Amino acid sequence: MDTSYLPLAEHARRLRHREQTAVELVEHCTRNFLRTEDRLNAYKTWDGDRARKLAEASDALFAQGVDLGPLMGIPVSVKDLYGVPGLPVFAGSAEQLPEAWQAAGPVISSLQRQLGIVVGKTHTVEFAFGGIGVNAHWGTPFNPWSAAEHRAPGGSSSGAGVSLVQGSALLALGTDTAGSVRVPASMTGQVGLKTTYGRWSLDGIVPLSSSLDTPGLLARTVEDLAFAFSAIDDRGLRVASPGTPRPLDGLRIGVPDNFFWHDIDSSIGALVESTIERLAQAGARIVRLQLSHCDEAYEIFRQGGLAAPELAAYLNEHFPHKIDRLDPVVRARVQGADGISSVEYLRRKAVLKRCAAGATRIYDEVDVLLSPTVPISPPRLTDIAEVSAYGPANMMALRNTVISNLFGWCALTLPVGLDASRMPVGLQLMGPPMAEERLIGIALNIESLIGRGFDVLGRAPALA
Repeated sequence: MDTSYLPLAEHARRLRHREQTAVELVEHCTRNFLRTEDRLNAYKTWDGDRARKLAEASDALFAQGVDLGPLMGIPVSVKDLYGVPGLPVFAGSAEQLPEAWQAAGPVISSLQRQLGIVVGKTHTVEFAFGGIGVNAHWGTPFNPWSAAEHRAPGGSSSGAGVSLVQGSALLALGTDTAGSVRVPASMTGQVGLKTTYGRWSLDGIVPLSSSLDTPGLLARTVEDLAFAFSAIDDRGLRVASPGTPRPLDGLRIGVPDNFFWHDIDSSIGALVESTIERLAQAGARIVRLQLSHCDEAYEIFRQGGLAAPELAAYLNEHFPHKIDRLDPVVRARVQGADGISSVEYLRRKAVLKRCAAGATRIYDEVDVLLSPTVPISPPRLTDIAEVSAYGPANMMALRNTVISNLFGWCALTLPVGLDASRMPVGLQLMGPPMAEERLIGIALNIESLIGRGFDVLGRAPALA
């Protein structure tokens, strides 16, 4: 029996009832890794031997009736910004960071207390500063949905989504500063959650932007995401029982007519619009509206936002020798931040705060906002090989997702189909700060209507 696509909750149940073992799960993930990694390049560091030992320990504890938490025995990939004791941290750079960065922060500690099994560290854009997923030092992971040509996997959590499609992990940890969880999730046909800034601690994670960074999750289904979020979140709040059918009747879904649809790939726009129509037919109330302050906030992002000066300050303080050796697509923006004065930096923060306050009032009128997650198809690497071509593609990849970061919201993406290039398309849901439970609950409703990602999308061609 192929159990590859069983829900995480079912895997957890089977482990506890001794219907499968954690060793079997890890061995399955390892076989998938060995079969496809030479081509897909999802991981910077694979930790298969230790993963198997942890699986053996999990099975021994299960046999004794010991249960350390919902994620016990579940194989998880971790973006190579997180500290994991005993595993090197490169943060996408050319050389390993000091050993102190291997210390586990609260998110990894929560995972390890449950004996969740880290199978390895996935590739990231250097210091997470990019939305396409490229890395000149270690190579760019291969998007499995394009068998014939190398297309971008999305970034900056570039290996995370690939690891889930590959089947080398059942859950992935990423980070999101401008879309770095949602963009790779969308481009590889996965579900991704950006948590509210401050909800989950950033300790033990290499920073890009101290003002905008958020830990996040990638999973194969919303049901799996709900399970994992409830297992890791430390606020004692729980999403309603995953998988329970919920009516969409009366749900107020706001669809901004401005900003998110400009210059969109026509096939992506048509697919998202058809999904909106299905939601309306299921009883949702679709509210077409104008979302204020998007253009003003996005213009600050285009100028480098807060991330460029904050990363430049961090590198100048801790790793000044790395700046000249940065990936060219990262180096130009870091060096350009030297011209941003403290007055301009503070002005940007003030403007974004004002914009966020104004835009967030929209949630008095709707329950959730909906948009395409990424307005473009994953680009071919040959088309963005030059920095001059990379820049516009990077900005477009992040345009729709960055708004939630700039406004301090939580946001989620789930797959709804394939575009004209047969690449995955994501539907983005946005909610106000600290509304993750409500957002996931709405996404569960939508998934129950349109189907789970792998049912909607089929099998990635590169894995056939």
